[in-house]
This record gives sequence, C-alpha cells and structure tokens, in this order.
Amino acid sequence: MSEEFKEKLRKYSEGTLPEEERTELEQELEKLEAYQVYVDELMEREDHMSEHQEVVLSNGKSKGKGKSKRKSASGREKGIIRRGKWRARIANTFTVLAAFLVFSTISSIITAVFYSTGDRGDIYRDVVSSAIAVSRPNTIVHLSSNAKFFFRMEMSGKLLKQIGGETVDVGSYSTPFLLGLGGVGKFSWTDERSGGNYYFQYPETGKNSGSLRSDGEEWRMLEKLHEGTVAEAYLSLDRLNTTDELLKKLEPLNLQPVWFAADAGQFSRERFAGTPLGFPYTPLWHADDMKVTKISEEKTGWFSKVTSSSSASPAVESYGDGALREENFMDTLRLMQQHKKISNNVAPFINLDESISYLAEHGVKLYGVVVTGPVKELLKLEENTWISNIRVGEVRLWNWRE
Repeated sequence: MSEEFKEKLRKYSEGTLPEEERTELEQELEKLEAYQVYVDELMEREDHMSEHQEVVLSNGKSKGKGKSKRKSASGREKGIIRRGKWRARIANTFTVLAAFLVFSTISSIITAVFYSTGDRGDIYRDVVSSAIAVSRPNTIVHLSSNAKFFFRMEMSGKLLKQIGGETVDVGSYSTPFLLGLGGVGKFSWTDERSGGNYYFQYPETGKNSGSLRSDGEEWRMLEKLHEGTVAEAYLSLDRLNTTDELLKKLEPLNLQPVWFAADAGQFSRERFAGTPLGFPYTPLWHADDMKVTKISEEKTGWFSKVTSSSSASPAVESYGDGALREENFMDTLRLMQQHKKISNNVAPFINLDESISYLAEHGVKLYGVVVTGPVKELLKLEENTWISNIRVGEVRLWNWRE
C-alpha cells in the first residue's frame, strides 16, 4: 500500500477528503478488503482520540466547533467502511462454499469413475473377501461397497459361518479405501468365540505335545452337549493328506466339511497353528474362472443396444476334484499377491510370498479340516485314528437335514 493511498485513507477517516476523491476511494474500499486492516487501525486511533476529546470536553477544558464537526463527519465514513468490509467477507464466504461444492462434485465423479473403470471395485471386493476366507477358518463375507466424497469408498458386509445345516451371522466387517489404498479393516463379532482362534496341531507335534485345553476335555464337552444340537469342530490330522485323500475319508461321514488347513511352510508348523492358511470347501471362484454360457442383445433405439450375458462357475464333485480345488486355492493366493497391500490389511499375519513359493514347490498338503454337523455324529470321530486332535467351535440348536 503506497504512502499516498494511506494519506487519502487518513483524510477520508477525518472527513477532510474532497468529494471527488471521496467517491473514488469508496469504490475502491468496496472492492479491496486488503486495505481494511489499515483502516481499522486508523479507526481505532480515531476512537481513542474521540474518547480523549470527550473527556476534555466533559471537564470543561476545551471546546471547539471544528473538532465536533469532524467527529460527526467521520461517522458516515466509518459506516461505509464497515459495510464494505462485510460485503467482502460475505463474498469470500460464498466463494469458499462454491469452491467446496465444486470440489465435492468433481471428487465424487472421479471416485465413481475410478472404482468402476477396469472393474476395480469388484476386484477389490474379491481380494478382501478372499483374504478373509483363506485366513479365517469357516468364515466368509459378502461385501457391498459405498462410494463417498474425496476419493473414498467403504466396503462392509456380514461375517457368516456354516454351523450345521445353516449359514449363521456371526458378526460384521468393514474396511475403508482411498482410491487404490485399502485401510485396516474392522471385525465386529457378535460373540467372542466367533472371532477366537481355534487351534490346529501340526502332525509332527500333534499326538504327544499336549495343548492349552486337552483333547480329552473337548470330547467330554461334546458328550455333555444335547443330542439335538449341531456344532463346528476343528480336526487335526495324524499326517499330511492331499485334498482327494481327505475328501475320501470324509465322504462316509454324516458331516459337512467346510474348510481345509494347508501346510504353507514354517509358520504352519508351530505347536499350535493359531493363524492357519487354507481354503473353503466351496471354491472361491473369480472373474477369470467364470464361463460365459449365453449372450443376448436387445436394441433400445436406432443406434443403441443393451448386451447382457450369463455365466457359470466350473462344476465340482462333492467329494472329489481335489486338483481343481487346489488350483483354485493357488489362484486365490496369487490374486491376493497382486494386491498385497489390501490383503495385508485384512490378514497381516500371512506371508503371501513365502506361502505361495512353498506351496508351488511342495504341493498342497492338508493337516486340518473344519467340519460341522450333529453332535452325535461328531462324537463318532473319536474312534477314527486319522484324527489326532479335536477342538469344538460354535454350537447351535438342531438344524440338520438328514
């Protein structure tokens, strides 16, 4: 701000500025809020002088028409300055609000385009649900996504377990996304046991190593349960099995296998494998696995049409197709490896690179299985020598369909 302009402001506040220059300055004051700081300082000084003059006049020490006239003349100028300042503030406020609305609208459009381009949203849902399915025994989640402002999206869904003949709700899961970066997910269990670790024992340590709760106590717990109940059981095997070998052992039983624990290297061979890696009985089919069975087109106008298609997943034998199940497990791990940051947020205790390398070299071998069914059928497993340890999981009232 030049000294000349400051001088004009000083004279304007005193009411001594000529009329022509006064009009020109008032127009400038309405446009430029930057000068308000200096004007406020002048007005404060003027107020202090006025207060001093009032004190002097009240004491009868000084009287003068010129000063009184200047005081009344400056009131109009002060009012104009204040109005100009408030106009500038209101204009700035509306400018900020407009910019915020424009940015919110643009960010929501970019967010929608980003997650829909290349089926990113579907891929991220697949990665998150796969990570839960392979790291949490007998637990799956069906996710829905909700795109938000500022490039964010949230995925959430119910956590489900197969207990007996029904799929039961055991909690919920949610995780935030910022474009392609997934955040740490949140598990909310309806019951503490639902989210607890039910241990498997690796074959080499299973028989004589003891456990936090002995095998005998687990069998006695089953004996005390009412016959009209169904339960989930975590079975440790006496040796490593291929998928086909284990399915053949399970086929005669009146039980439903739901999850297989796979030997994925050193971390699986702890005394108690509390963070197992495995795959569900029902394969986790991905977009590449689906086979298109029908494509249809419908014209909606002269130059437009709607194309629809239907697809189906590969057929799997109930107690067979071990190689297909194992291949699907490896494909799932590779999908998670491609999106490692997202997978690590869901299951940080799994070393994907090490596990995939080990499984590719040694093949998929199983050391545990989760089954569910009537308690009376689970009690019959005590006679099977290929089971080295059992742990009882969730229990529900009878819902079995024989």
